[in-house]
Amino acid sequence: MASGRIIFLNGTSSSGKSSIARELLAILDDGVFFHMAVDTFNAMRSKRDLGADELDAALRRTRMGLHRSIAAMAEAGNDIVVDHVLSEPWRLLDCLTLLPAEDVLFVGVRCPLDELTRRELARGDRPSGLVAHQYERVHSHGDYDLECDTGTASPRECAQRIRDFLPHRPTPTAFTRLRLRHVGSPPR
Repeated sequence: MASGRIIFLNGTSSSGKSSIARELLAILDDGVFFHMAVDTFNAMRSKRDLGADELDAALRRTRMGLHRSIAAMAEAGNDIVVDHVLSEPWRLLDCLTLLPAEDVLFVGVRCPLDELTRRELARGDRPSGLVAHQYERVHSHGDYDLECDTGTASPRECAQRIRDFLPHRPTPTAFTRLRLRHVGSPPR
C-alpha cells in the first residue's frame, strides 16, 4: 500500500492554519484527505487543573501522540492535512524522524505580528502574548516547500495555491533537506 500524502501547515497560533485546512478539504479532489490538528488533540484531554510541570508533560505527550497518529494514518495510505505549531525544536525533530519525508509538502503559514496579535485578542481563547512568544520560533528552521501569507491572502487563496503546487512538489522536499540537516539519516 502506498503511503499517503501529507500537507503539513506550520505557523503560529491564529495564523490561519485551520481555516486553510478547511478550505483544502473542500477543494482537494484527488483523494480523501483528513485534517489532523494540534488543537483537536489538545481538546481531547480532560479539563482538570494541572500544575505547570504536569501540564508541560501532558502537552509533550499529546504532541508526540499527534505526530505518531499522523505517521500511522499516512502509513495506512491516508492523505493528511496537518495543522501544527512547531514552536519547540523537538517537535520538528520528532516529525522529521517519524514522517516519510518525500511524502510531506511543508507549508509555512505566515502573517504579520500586528495582525496575529489582533486575531489573538479577537479570538479571546488564547493566552495573551502567545503569538508574540511563538513568532520567531515557529519558522526558525528556515526551510519550506511553499509559504503563504494570510495577512495578504485569504484562506481560500492559500488553499488554492497549495492545491496547485501539490503535484509539483520539489525533490528533495523541505522535509528531506531538514531531515538530512538535523537527523542525519536519509528519508525513509
